[in-house]
Amino acid sequence: MSHPATTGDPVADTDAWFEAQGLTYFVPEKRVSVRSAMRPRRLAPLLVLTALVAGGAVTVLALVDEGSLIPAVLWTLVGAASTWYALIALEARSIVTWALARTFGSLWTLLPMMTRALPMLLVFVTFLFINAEVWEVASYLETGELWLVALLFGTMAGAFLLVRLPEEVDRTDDDVDEALLLQSTAGTPLEHVARELVDDPDADPASYAEVGGYERWNLILVLVVIQATQVLLLAVTVFAFFMVFGSLIVQPEIVKTWTGGAPDSIPFLQDIRYLDNISAELVKVSVFLAAFSSLYLTVSTVTDETYREQFFGSVLHEMERAVGVRAVYLALRDRRPAPPEVD
Repeated sequence: MSHPATTGDPVADTDAWFEAQGLTYFVPEKRVSVRSAMRPRRLAPLLVLTALVAGGAVTVLALVDEGSLIPAVLWTLVGAASTWYALIALEARSIVTWALARTFGSLWTLLPMMTRALPMLLVFVTFLFINAEVWEVASYLETGELWLVALLFGTMAGAFLLVRLPEEVDRTDDDVDEALLLQSTAGTPLEHVARELVDDPDADPASYAEVGGYERWNLILVLVVIQATQVLLLAVTVFAFFMVFGSLIVQPEIVKTWTGGAPDSIPFLQDIRYLDNISAELVKVSVFLAAFSSLYLTVSTVTDETYREQFFGSVLHEMERAVGVRAVYLALRDRRPAPPEVD
């Protein structure tokens, strides 16, 4: 990642460094903007617009007799509106952008994760895949119901991350000392400032290490985005595996035996060898098991010590660095004289 241009002012340069590292809420001026965006009078227009769009969507779906899609569409609209507001008004765009770039820039690290997480998962889920009851349940799910089930699993996984990942973030400021401050600020705009503050007997930059409020949520959001993206990629791998596996071994006669009816074929695939076994039922089962796998992988990667280290161990080290830079940054800002008031 390219470094932001320097201005010669360590505070301004560090502000730019924070934003380049996806640490937007570490900049005081950005936090002021976010607090303003969280006020009820700023949220009201979004709520009204979302309600109007949702009402229109419900009306259209009711008119075209697609009522089963209504819950999933409403759920998706609320999620989309919340995401849009967070990215634009809550200054989260640079946070999410950095987290996604960090994830896709190190895709090669997913290979050892996959070799550990996927085999046992696939062994377990494959037994469900060849279970007649799973096929029977999935075949009776309409598109809206399957969509809703996938949203349910995804929401549960996200909620689990929001409950557990703050514990990981809270550990990053537990053992901050002068050595960590010097190590953290190396190569940053505060490298020389950190040495001066550490050598100053009247300064105590390590006392600024505790992270709370919006800054804490900044770190949590980075972890959530990275973790969710990695789990989503693994879930897509599970989906692709079952689509290929099913197209090879699940014949139409087997599907008919399991579901009690002839499979719904996909017309444009019927003339392609091996792909002619792909049916709507196979797609539904694969989506259902991939969504379930995303929840399983989310829980495993957070609760299992080895998974945790593989999935975001390096990210936690970067967060410790951010905490160290922030401590020196706050100590420097406190030592500076307050700007004169303008009459």
